[in-house]
Amino acid sequence: MPHLRWRTVALSGGALAVAPLARAHAPEVGQSGGASVVIALLALFGLAYAAGVIRLHRHVTARRELYWRGLAFAAGWVTLALALLSPLDAAAATAFSMHMVQHEVLMLIAAPLLVLGRGLPTMLWAFPHAARLSLGRASKTPWLRDGWHWLTAPLTAWLLHALALWVWHIPTLFNAALAVPALHDFQHVSFLVTALIFWHALLRHGAHAARGGAILYLFTTTIHTGVLGALLTFARKPLYAPFDVGLRAFGALSPLEDQQLGGLIMWVPGALVYIGVALALLGRWLAESARTAGDLE
Repeated sequence: MPHLRWRTVALSGGALAVAPLARAHAPEVGQSGGASVVIALLALFGLAYAAGVIRLHRHVTARRELYWRGLAFAAGWVTLALALLSPLDAAAATAFSMHMVQHEVLMLIAAPLLVLGRGLPTMLWAFPHAARLSLGRASKTPWLRDGWHWLTAPLTAWLLHALALWVWHIPTLFNAALAVPALHDFQHVSFLVTALIFWHALLRHGAHAARGGAILYLFTTTIHTGVLGALLTFARKPLYAPFDVGLRAFGALSPLEDQQLGGLIMWVPGALVYIGVALALLGRWLAESARTAGDLE
C-alpha cells in the first residue's frame, strides 16, 4: 500500500472526529436528536471509509490486506454503533455495571478494531487528489510531526490511557461527571480518545522490534486495570452515588452488588482482552524470529 505521508494529520483529526460520538454516551442524549447526530456521524464515517476502500482498491496490489482492514473497521463500526445506540446506552444511565460494560466495549473492542482498520487514513482516500497532497504537505510540519510521534509513543499512550482510567474513577470526579453534562461528555471523550491512541501505539507504532515493548505495556495495563477492578469489587460501600438505584433491569442487585459486578467486569473480561492480544503479539513475534533465524542459517 502506498505510504500515507498525511497519516499524522489524519490521525490527529481523529481525536476531534470521535468527540461527537463519545458525547452520545451521556444519558441525557438518549433522545431522538442526539441519536440522529450519532447516526449521521456513523453513516458519514462509514460512507467515507467505503469510498476510500473503493479508490484504494484501484491503486494497491495487496488487496487481501485491504479486505481484512475493511472487515476490522466494519466490526469496529458496528460495535461502536451498538454501544452508543442500543439499549445498552439507556441501561448505562441506571446501573454502574452497565456503565462499565459500555466503557469496556468502547475501549477494548471498538477502539482496537478501528485502529486495525486504519479508519482515518483510509477515509482520506475518499478526498480528491489535490486535497490529499495538501494534507501530506501539512503533515510534514515539524511541530505537528514531532508532536504526533510523541503522543503516539507507547509509553506516552500507556500513561494517558492509565491516567484517564484512574482519574475518572475517583468517586468525586465520576459522580460530578454524571451530574454535569459537559464534564460527562469530556469524560467519555477522554476514554475513547486515549483508547484509540493506546491501541494505535501498540498495534501500529513500529514493527518487529517494538512488539516486546507492546507486550510489556499490555501486561502492565492488565495489572493496573485489575487493581482498579479489585478495588471496586471489594469496596465496602457504594462509591458512585448516582447509581443508588442499583440494577433495576433485574431488580435483584443492591447498589453495592451493582458496583461489585462492575468491578468484576473491568477486572476479568478486561484482563482477558489485554492478555489475549499480548499472547497474539508474542506468538507473531516468535514466529518472525524463527523465520529470521532460519534465513540466517
